[in-house]
Amino acid sequence: MEAMSRGRAFPEPPHPYRSDFERDRDRIIHCSAFRRLEGKTQVFSPGINDYYRSRLTHSIEVAQIGRTIAKVLGLNEGLTEAICLAHDLGHPPFGHTGEKVLDELMADCGGFEHNAQTLRIVTLLEHPYPAFMGLNLMYETRLGLARKAEGRRQRTEDRKQEVPPSSVLGPRSSDFGELNCTLEGQIADVADRIAYNCHDLEDGMRARLINGNQMRHLDLYAEAAHRVGVERIPDWTIRRTRVAKTIIDHLVSDCIDSGRANIARAGIQTAHEVCATAQDLIALSPESDRRLAALEQFLLANFYHHETLVAAAARARDWLTELFHQLCRDPGRMPGYFRGFIPDWGLPRTVCDYIAGMTDRYCLKLLEVANP
Repeated sequence: MEAMSRGRAFPEPPHPYRSDFERDRDRIIHCSAFRRLEGKTQVFSPGINDYYRSRLTHSIEVAQIGRTIAKVLGLNEGLTEAICLAHDLGHPPFGHTGEKVLDELMADCGGFEHNAQTLRIVTLLEHPYPAFMGLNLMYETRLGLARKAEGRRQRTEDRKQEVPPSSVLGPRSSDFGELNCTLEGQIADVADRIAYNCHDLEDGMRARLINGNQMRHLDLYAEAAHRVGVERIPDWTIRRTRVAKTIIDHLVSDCIDSGRANIARAGIQTAHEVCATAQDLIALSPESDRRLAALEQFLLANFYHHETLVAAAARARDWLTELFHQLCRDPGRMPGYFRGFIPDWGLPRTVCDYIAGMTDRYCLKLLEVANP
């Protein structure tokens, strides 16, 4: 694939022992936005419990699932891993509540959407190289991230978020047209969906906000529980972990079988043909998709909307709103690097970029400094 790639926006000589997509993966791992995922909410804020997922552990788990699917299907593992690891770089502090708040605050300036922010980070905001802004990722890596910014598959929400216009996504973000992405990018979408549903399920059970009795009517849960024999496992931690992992294994196997059949049926031979095909070839079977959708609806109604999480979301909304207005009134509190973006991107977008990159704890620290 790399021999047929459109390459990087800024040409670079090849590396002596790493492929171009492996270099992309490594650039993502070493960038500051990736490190900050450790302190960003998946569902629970980091620090509440050492066992709950953060955005960082979620991204690593997505990459593991994605690599497995790519390897079995004979696709490019490096490209798959790069897209998977980068897919959540644009998430702001406090999870999807943070995303909703920033979207509302930026309503008159193009809005905010975390997938679009990911593309903005890798093409503009990260600056580890003196010759160009961004990470200068390969075209196919950026295409996989841009495809998510177009809203092909979004997390189950009360409403589908609007995608900000291309003018706020950063440079080199409008050169993808109406293309689908590569099979590796499609894998990243499915891997993300499998990971967050199964791991949110496990974390919700760990927090005792949901339990197995509530899910007896869900085919995915009931079949996994029967397969592992939960009644015979006395340890509650092992029980919920085995159920979640069994669901993952089933869905990954289904995706591999379905993807292989779809590719053979479509007669696809090249990456260019994949990108010109509107329908995803890497997907769950209709039956597994239906079952996973039922689990998603259950989690939305019983976990994400649980009163405990709703109360935490209300506090986060107040914190982010207050900080946004504070920084708009006093932009001098932002680092000089970010203030340098104000002439080109405007004050609200610059403040939004700065806040979106924060960890949960750093956001609260700035509020504490301003309100001792």
